[in-house]
Amino acid sequence: MKKSIVIFYFLLLYSVVQLFSWGTLVVKLQPSRMAMVMGEGSVFLFLLGIGAYFLHRSIKKEDKLREQQQNFLLSVTHELKSPLAAIKLSLQTIVKRDLDKARQTSLLSNSLKDIDRLDDLVENMLLATKIENRSYSFPKEEFDFSEMVNKITDRLQIHSCGCEQVINPKIQPGIKITGDPFTLSSVVTNLVENAVKYSGPCAEVSVELKNKDGHPFLTVSDKGPGIPDAEKMLIFDKFYRVGDENVRKSKGTGLGLFIVKEVLQKHDADISVRDNVPQGAIFEITFS
Repeated sequence: MKKSIVIFYFLLLYSVVQLFSWGTLVVKLQPSRMAMVMGEGSVFLFLLGIGAYFLHRSIKKEDKLREQQQNFLLSVTHELKSPLAAIKLSLQTIVKRDLDKARQTSLLSNSLKDIDRLDDLVENMLLATKIENRSYSFPKEEFDFSEMVNKITDRLQIHSCGCEQVINPKIQPGIKITGDPFTLSSVVTNLVENAVKYSGPCAEVSVELKNKDGHPFLTVSDKGPGIPDAEKMLIFDKFYRVGDENVRKSKGTGLGLFIVKEVLQKHDADISVRDNVPQGAIFEITFS
């Protein structure tokens, strides 16, 4: 980033110096052309300034995207390495030690949780790629959205905090929508997983689905640190993650909310985020 900015400003300064040098030389040789030189010079400086502004903004945007991609690669590496290491350790323990059936079942259950985590990560990466290059068609059908949300909350409940009830679902039965079940399940999964992840150890997460003014209305509430107002719209950008990358403790790739936004746009649904009380965030989705 620094190198490209330095080169950019050096070329800009060189252009301005050359402009004044040639302008001064022309005026000395032909004083009568001063008005013309000043007029054309002013137009040139104006156009140069506009070009410099947009070029500078483009360079900054490209550098920021490159930094986000590097952070994404680091996050994905960590997200892949951690469950793989846990699965390997569990399987090695089963192979090398004479364990009772209950202990083996516990280790295998933990391994299955890590496999599900890997599966969700790979699905997010593949879906984000297909959405971005427009190769996914979003096949739509009518299905029971209430049943889908119930299944997802039940599955994530097991993975969240052992036997303790963390996710508090309030699902109105029989709510049906027309959409793509695969991508909408990814929407619900990403929102609930984020809520669990940012709420802290075993903190309660609320998931509510109901009909509001004749439209399906989904709410996911957490008790995490919340999202600053300045970042509420940025969180749906690809690779964007709240806070400083250098001190962030939570895991993630920055793809989840990007997928949520893109999928909901394809379903003519609206999503908004607001502050929870006393702390945390509330994501609200309204289907048309």
